[in-house]
Amino acid sequence: MTVPVNIGSDHIRGSINAPIIIVEYGDYECPYTGMAYPIIKEIMGKFGDQVYFVFRNFPLQGIHPHAQHAAEAAEAAAAQDKFWQMHDYLFEHQKALDDEHLLEYAQKVGLDTDKFEKEMAGHIYAPLIDESLKSGIESGVRGTPTFFINGERYEDSWDLDTFSSFVKRSLPHPI
Repeated sequence: MTVPVNIGSDHIRGSINAPIIIVEYGDYECPYTGMAYPIIKEIMGKFGDQVYFVFRNFPLQGIHPHAQHAAEAAEAAAAQDKFWQMHDYLFEHQKALDDEHLLEYAQKVGLDTDKFEKEMAGHIYAPLIDESLKSGIESGVRGTPTFFINGERYEDSWDLDTFSSFVKRSLPHPI
């Protein structure tokens, strides 16, 4: 991974003191990223403070027409300290990511919708998405989801059993 985790700008879930860092480059409209979503949630629950998770946007605009706007919606929510609420809501409603639904989701997660609408119309967060895409491309990301564990690309299956076993083996003192 060429761009290390930045505690000030990356979206982090879990304890930053955890020995395992999982970074995912994902696309809110990608069905495979959608399938990985509950697996990551389960891993986070299973390993608790042993793991922290970073999500980076990698919208595949050529394949997924709503991915860019969904990523911008997540960043707009982040500006209102609601990134993870929006992130989860987007994956839980992955089949409806048009602008009308994004506004509805902004309301559901408690955003200032006037601010949200203004920022979405002005594509305020598009440069952040471009930075994330660039960092992914520089790290060899070609599709979603792509995972890095402690800076190294994870190449194995991301089904729950395989992924959990790898995380467990990667712990300094396996549990």
